[in-house]
Amino acid sequence: MEIDLTAFHFLRPYWLWLLVPAVLLPVCWHRRNSARARWRAIISPALLEHLIVGDAARRRIKPVHALAVFIGVAAVAVAGPTWQQERRPFNQDKAPLVIVLELAHSMDATDVAPTRLERAKQKVLDLANARKGARTGLVVFASTAHLVVPPTEDPAMLELYLPALTPAVMPRDGKNANAGLEIAEQLLARDPVAGTIVFISDGFDPNHADAFVAKATQSHHQLLWLAVGTEDGGAIRGANGALTLGSDGLPIMGTFDAEGIRKVAHDAGIPLASVRADSDDVAWVQRRAQTWLAEADESKRTPRWKETGYWLVMPLLVLGALGFRRGWTVKWLPAVLVAFSFSAAPRDAQAASWNWVDLFATHDQQGRWYFEHADFKAAAQHFDDPLWKGRALYLAGDFSGALEAFSRLKTAQSYFYIGNTLAHLEDYPSAIKAYDKALTLKPDMREAAFNRDLLKKLLAKPKQDPQQDEEDEESDDIKIEKKKGKIEQSTLIAVPAEDVWMRNLNTSPAAFLHRRFEQESDANSASAP
Repeated sequence: MEIDLTAFHFLRPYWLWLLVPAVLLPVCWHRRNSARARWRAIISPALLEHLIVGDAARRRIKPVHALAVFIGVAAVAVAGPTWQQERRPFNQDKAPLVIVLELAHSMDATDVAPTRLERAKQKVLDLANARKGARTGLVVFASTAHLVVPPTEDPAMLELYLPALTPAVMPRDGKNANAGLEIAEQLLARDPVAGTIVFISDGFDPNHADAFVAKATQSHHQLLWLAVGTEDGGAIRGANGALTLGSDGLPIMGTFDAEGIRKVAHDAGIPLASVRADSDDVAWVQRRAQTWLAEADESKRTPRWKETGYWLVMPLLVLGALGFRRGWTVKWLPAVLVAFSFSAAPRDAQAASWNWVDLFATHDQQGRWYFEHADFKAAAQHFDDPLWKGRALYLAGDFSGALEAFSRLKTAQSYFYIGNTLAHLEDYPSAIKAYDKALTLKPDMREAAFNRDLLKKLLAKPKQDPQQDEEDEESDDIKIEKKKGKIEQSTLIAVPAEDVWMRNLNTSPAAFLHRRFEQESDANSASAP
């Protein structure tokens, strides 16, 4: 193995300070135990040399020498000697990709079999499956743009929502690709790895062309465009598969704005390709995404150096074995007895404070293992972190214990979970107050606002109105059911985020997406100047 001395360094050089006591320890020991030093002030040096016996034994290896070498080698090992960089983990070798899919009514045209939209949705799945563990997200746009799935390594998330994506889920028709670019930029803004944004569209709204070109030219990410459609266009099919007819009784045709796409792509410097029947378009996107990642500024990434200090474990074991020589283990006997006295303590006395597993994992790590294996009661007993302990108790059905755990924190996230827990305990007014506190600390927490409004609607509804039962809405953590008079539990994740809206919902994905897109569109309209 060749060592590049120019790159040799220590990952944790502060551990090298242990070399100082490693050197001083035998020096101090010899000064303290030297016969010459003790008798030099009393006996003449000329006589002292002839009176001292056992000089050969004096030169034998002592335990202090082995201990000094052990400390020195251990210091070098822990300091992390290294001279070559480690290959990046698999997930860092993959460029994050966000697909921005158009959901205008023209995407239901049949000039691309079976329709433009169905072909585009199949390409989305093909891209996600071809990337093999890389993060892929999905944004849709018409007159407004909305997040469907944040960048994820699990193609199953895309498979869950893609069948529900139709122009009917969008609040209004349009081709505002600029809004889709803005959301995609926000998704990739916090990612340290160079990303790619892929548009799949059949046209472009000229009213947004200038803003789109300005934003695209300033983007730090790669933009690609897959155009779907033919120059001749095609008849538009409705949700039932029948042709959509106009007021004149003739089928409505979906146009393909090839010239508009070419102009915008040229002005913004976006590579342009067409959606194909084969997999060449998927390979084109994949190749460009990887090339973009390879050409990204490497200085922005933290290098990973390969640890080589573990090779010093073998000499440390040999030095440790010397400690079992006759006469060398006596002084270690008190430490051994103390260790055995702790291990022999009654099980009830040590269960709450120490377990042999603690030697290998923290309490929170042990709790996380039980949590991931759905043993929430055991997880709650191990967690020290109040948030995770509360989550485990919450999922175990111990809402009183969860409320106590969440109450130890004063963050927006903890108040959000307190509101969900109080809602399960049917204390709706207090839950609303908890959501208000969460929104006070974090005004943009849409999940808290959604759940708060949901509870307010529940309290405002007359109990005798059965028509309203069908209009009950869902959030990530709670679903209000008036017929049952309780709140059913849904999936809970560590941090409230936009993807919290899209997991394990009990309503149909299409109805859920349509409702959420309308709410987001209304909120954006209200906040617009």
